[in-house]
Amino acid sequence: MKPNEAHPILSCADTPAVEDDLFDGDGEKAWDAMQRAGLAVAEGVARDFRELGRFPRDARILVLVGKGHNGGDALIATSAILSRFSQSTAEVVFVTGTNELKPLALRAWQNLQNEAGPRVKPISVGAIAGNYAVSIDGIFGFQFRAPLKEDALAVIQAANQCSVTLRAAVDLPSGLAEAGAFCADFTYATGVVKPPLLSISNAGRLRYLDLGFFDNSSEHAGDDFVLTDSILNPLRGWRDPQTDKRRQGHLFVIAGSIAYPGAALMAVTAALRSGAGLVTAFVPESLVPAFAAQVPEAIWVGWPETPEGGLALEGQHLLAERLVRASALVIGPGMGREPETLVLAADIVKTVKVPVLVDADALQKDVIAGSHNGLVLTPHAGEFARIAGDRGLREYAAEMNATVVLKGPVTQISSGQEIYHSLFGGPMLARGGSGDLLAGMIGAQLALTPQDTLGATCRGVAWYGMAADALARKHGATAVRTTQLLDFLAGILRIRS
Repeated sequence: MKPNEAHPILSCADTPAVEDDLFDGDGEKAWDAMQRAGLAVAEGVARDFRELGRFPRDARILVLVGKGHNGGDALIATSAILSRFSQSTAEVVFVTGTNELKPLALRAWQNLQNEAGPRVKPISVGAIAGNYAVSIDGIFGFQFRAPLKEDALAVIQAANQCSVTLRAAVDLPSGLAEAGAFCADFTYATGVVKPPLLSISNAGRLRYLDLGFFDNSSEHAGDDFVLTDSILNPLRGWRDPQTDKRRQGHLFVIAGSIAYPGAALMAVTAALRSGAGLVTAFVPESLVPAFAAQVPEAIWVGWPETPEGGLALEGQHLLAERLVRASALVIGPGMGREPETLVLAADIVKTVKVPVLVDADALQKDVIAGSHNGLVLTPHAGEFARIAGDRGLREYAAEMNATVVLKGPVTQISSGQEIYHSLFGGPMLARGGSGDLLAGMIGAQLALTPQDTLGATCRGVAWYGMAADALARKHGATAVRTTQLLDFLAGILRIRS
């Protein structure tokens, strides 16, 4: 993994050393970083608000300010929002008063007053009332120590209880997981992701704001990393003018049953839409005419069916006589759990030498146990418990010599050493078929770069999550179909000015 593709997740104790190295006691460097953080928070809030609709022109913004840098970040974010939405107003609650503000936070407050004039006013906790479009929590940062004091508790309680459309926390929700902590819809990690964010539910959805803290690092030490947008850079350049479809990867997909035909179709379509040069799909033979009419770009191979409509053992020769052409293979979407089909899956996993992604019902101990090749496994939490028992992700991936994608609100990827966290995506993905799309997308990346299983897997996961975010911002998270995600893949790869 290249340094710009994933940044280290650092403990709250280790983060100050990074800032000390960057700023070297220079207040102007720290001020520049604070401005970048505030502007990034403002942009993040405006962008995420689009999932619900247009940002109100006359928005009321509630700002909760502590005395330190998080308070300064929140004030700069407020200034940027007021500048962008000229009829909006802000009400600022200073938990410890303005006399306690540290120099940079005070500078941010003075700038906000000068820029916004009467559109911004300080208020007491008792004046928090009515409806707000946004609340921004900038009370405590990574130096917070429990318990919450009474003055902070009172402010946070009032903010949590009032009507707010989008609740945003700067870096960490104030109070972390303590009783009475700030409850965020989104938390914007500024410059460095800290581990508490990954385990507290009141952080809401997580966004990593890359402020360039790691731009000059040739390598990053650590055990946990957050994926960045740059993971997709290999897909954003010019294609080799001398390439051909085989050099873009030939993915085999073994999937589907009469009970679950759509899973195979979605996996195949996702692979084609995410750059696979060729896709050969092995599906129950009765499905081929309909599938070929819908997706003519794929090579459809009809597989003999069991009496229940699954893939039968007698079709193995169909794969064997073609396998030399494969760059990677996906198995599992929509296959069902018929014993004969699972025996077939186990035989395939055991004998195939190219990278194999195992998904859905094929994620069974007996299916994956005999593999002599590094697998890619894509379980959700329930499937992971089924195959891994009480082992953790890192331990299980190392034991299996596999790359494991543990799907969830924050998807984690590990090959047994580091864990890579994808903060892209959201609850829009909580619907049938999303895992089938992911399997196809990762499969396409495996076929393109079979020598880099981990990198290919991380690319597929990140691209999938970014497309889901883009879909939700365009149409919302509710009234959409899973496959609409594919219409947003191309836009994610466009070079941004």
